[in-house]
Amino acid sequence: MTFEELNLNKALWSALDELGYKIPTPIQERVFSVAMSGRDVIGIAQTGTGKTFGYLLPLLRLWKFSKEPHPQILILVPTRELVVQVVEAIEQLTPYMNVVAGGVYGGTNIKTQMALCIKGLDIVVGTPGRLRDLVMKGALKLKSVNKVVIDEVDEMLNLGFRPQLERIFDLLSDKRQNLLFSATMTPEVDALMETYFNFPERVEAAPSGTPLENINQVAYNLVNFNTKANFLKLILADKEKYQKVLLFIGTKKLADLLAERIEEDFPEEIAVIHSNKTQNTRFLALENFRSGQQRILIATDLVARGLDIHEVSHVINFDIPDVPENYMHRIGRTGRADRKGEALALVGKLEEKYFDEIQSLMKFKLPVDDNPEELVIIEELIEAEKPVVFMKNLQPKLPKVEEGGGAFHEKKLKNQKVNNKLRRADKMKLKYGKPQTRGMKVKGKKKKRR
Repeated sequence: MTFEELNLNKALWSALDELGYKIPTPIQERVFSVAMSGRDVIGIAQTGTGKTFGYLLPLLRLWKFSKEPHPQILILVPTRELVVQVVEAIEQLTPYMNVVAGGVYGGTNIKTQMALCIKGLDIVVGTPGRLRDLVMKGALKLKSVNKVVIDEVDEMLNLGFRPQLERIFDLLSDKRQNLLFSATMTPEVDALMETYFNFPERVEAAPSGTPLENINQVAYNLVNFNTKANFLKLILADKEKYQKVLLFIGTKKLADLLAERIEEDFPEEIAVIHSNKTQNTRFLALENFRSGQQRILIATDLVARGLDIHEVSHVINFDIPDVPENYMHRIGRTGRADRKGEALALVGKLEEKYFDEIQSLMKFKLPVDDNPEELVIIEELIEAEKPVVFMKNLQPKLPKVEEGGGAFHEKKLKNQKVNNKLRRADKMKLKYGKPQTRGMKVKGKKKKRR
């Protein structure tokens, strides 16, 4: 099937033709007819299979012009990078349509985004936290929303956005169509759908955990961080082979440490991105990597979800994630749009358990390649790898404090200073049973006649 065989309009056909897209991916083809029917949709597809266009094409086909400034379509995503990417995808598909789309996310001036919403939007794309803030401030009205998309909902729940999601759903009209897209499903996601979805139809392009056919995977057994860093220096020196490398690592601190270790060998070729970086730094790092100005991008799992970075030649898992599904998201950054890709897994001694869980999920055993002969193995561990020793905090037993005695004690009764003098008011109260004043005696007397 080609895009021309789908029930699109001329504006969308022209846009797709200019972008060079002729044939829809499996998820795009299977979701289209279900979404066009108005039913709720659960789209399960591996990362890199075109999920974004999968929900945008039917929604844009169903969109109708309205003079109201309030949005008709709401798209929720977990990160600011995804917000920017989805807005760009909308702009690519709508050069011949009068659609106004805007993105909102945290970490930037909310007043600018308030002005954007008040001016009027047809489609709003945003992270749950910032969307909720804009609604609470009255800048964004959701009363006209009739289509809701939740992309990478499992990642949103992992980031703690469940209260914001529930608040947004409570503010929406009951007469709406819900579309959920993700590569993995969890019990928490199922619970959310049972509450807010109406008999959704499940559409799968491939079962979760299926290894991507376009990606050649290989593993290396490397003992620790220092040995892995030496391994990287050896392989990344081949710039013709490793043209565009996305390197995933578990923590922000280790990402910065790794960049310091290999920066001398690859000056001005490395960019680092994680949640501690400022918004502008993160956007600049992605842009430089996309454009080829920098060949190596060191990243945490922040960019493992949903981001479309073209022509990534290699994904290197510097460490093995403790959540098997995250490995699938990581390697899905390469081998996109029918291109071939390479994925390397650097397995340390402490990561063998996680590596086995990943292979069990994929039902696929990764081949283990031999390490280069010139690789220098360093036994020394960095601080993050050293075992943590927990010591019992034993408190010394304090002597029992006996009552009385010692330097402080009560004075004898005869030496205690007590003010026993009664005020006149107290004396009157004792005598009459209630407070008496001098004025009360005169008040009751009759005045003498003159």
